[in-house]
Amino acid sequence: MSSNKTAPTDVDPRAFIEAVAHPGRREDALLLLELFGRVTGYEPQMWGPSIVGYGRYHYKYDSGREGDFLLTGFSPRKAAMTVYIMPGFKKYGPRLERLGKHKHSVSCLYLGSLKGRDLGALEEMIADSVERMKAMSVAFWPK
Repeated sequence: MSSNKTAPTDVDPRAFIEAVAHPGRREDALLLLELFGRVTGYEPQMWGPSIVGYGRYHYKYDSGREGDFLLTGFSPRKAAMTVYIMPGFKKYGPRLERLGKHKHSVSCLYLGSLKGRDLGALEEMIADSVERMKAMSVAFWPK
């Protein structure tokens, strides 16, 4: 049984992005919509009200908690563009430097505008993180 509160919805990701109020955030989200699709090979799907996700995996912890979640994705939030790199950032130091100014938590990368960024570094992190998640997951849904 899934205990994850963030679940897939039937909302169209492009319609969600086109409704983003901030024009710069909307433009960046449209760019990421294409970039994530190209890099992952997955179709976008909304997860909850504000996350555009790509792929899906099933997790199960020793505690018995289990569920499904996106392999990677992004959310055009008011404060910053949030990019989800599920296995975290420990091995991405040089790529993060190439990407430019950012903040990150365990699996969330926070970016202001994408203008002037090394998006190749972001693409490399997305592709690598998806492969790492597939290797670590109990199961994942194929393309």
